[in-house]
Amino acid sequence: MGLITGLMGYIFGDGRNVLAETAEVFRVNAEKGAMRDADAKSQSLQQFAAEFAHPRQGLFDRLVDALNRLPRPFLALGTIWLFVTAMRDPDGFTKGMAGLALVPEPLWWLMGAIVSFYFGARHQVKEQEFQHSVAQSLITAQRVSDPAKHIYDARTAAAPNAALMDWQASHG
Repeated sequence: MGLITGLMGYIFGDGRNVLAETAEVFRVNAEKGAMRDADAKSQSLQQFAAEFAHPRQGLFDRLVDALNRLPRPFLALGTIWLFVTAMRDPDGFTKGMAGLALVPEPLWWLMGAIVSFYFGARHQVKEQEFQHSVAQSLITAQRVSDPAKHIYDARTAAAPNAALMDWQASHG
């Protein structure tokens, strides 16, 4: 009889709340599920808010950003303009293309390198800005979810990094 009682106690709980412990195995607790859903919605809204909160830039930064946006449209519109010029003034277009044919090959390589480096650098800067904004939004979401964990403590901020010190010692 003790074996059956122990087995039934193990399955249905030892005098504890049968509904809360056994039934939750088969059905999600509605209250806890609603709390998880509310937390998930709150965290996603906080993340979206952090992603779309842009720091205010100065006039010079905005001007440089505006100038950096011009080369791609100029290249696209210039290519379209070549087609328009070929249709409107075939003789002038032919003279222009003949002039381009006289450009030495090393100069074309230099032009290709400059354009490639420009777009490569621009892509890298944008990727780094994106990664930084994602990291900032994750940090913000973590701080909002548990503010007590992320209180700034000058003692822990000034603590030495043992791994970095070991690496520096081994690499001179």
